[in-house]
Amino acid sequence: MRSIVIAAALFAVSAPAFAEDAAPAAEVVRATTGATLRDATGLRVGKVSRVLADGSVQIIYGQKFVVVPATTLSMVEDKLVTSLSKREVAKLR
Repeated sequence: MRSIVIAAALFAVSAPAFAEDAAPAAEVVRATTGATLRDATGLRVGKVSRVLADGSVQIIYGQKFVVVPATTLSMVEDKLVTSLSKREVAKLR
């Protein structure tokens, strides 16, 4: 019984150290309808026609709707940017 209490105390003391080693949370990008989406080189990819519940954005690219995943989006100098190239966006569905 005594060893359980000691183990619990050691874990409680070391828990904050584990929290410090954790990776920082990813920045949440708040895209808005009508925003211009750019690729990593700054080229215009398209305008956001819809923001999906998971944060992905839907744009019209080459006469078709494509969904750009939220995991590729970031804000750079107050501009909405995807890490995908225009060629990669063209391959999305």
